[in-house]
Amino acid sequence: MFTKLANYFKETRLEMRKVNWPTRAETLRYTVTVILVSLGVAAVLGFFDFIFTSILQSFI
Repeated sequence: MFTKLANYFKETRLEMRKVNWPTRAETLRYTVTVILVSLGVAAVLGFFDFIFTSILQSFI
């Protein structure tokens, strides 16, 4: 059992070395992109929510 576990960790370590990790600059750029897109989507959804709420309140 311990042999299988040790083999698993050994193979995992070898696979992690094969991964093409992004640079710090790429990671920062991707993070900023995700934040900006999230804020943009939140703004659009907030705008539509405001419009639909205003329309519904005019009927009530």
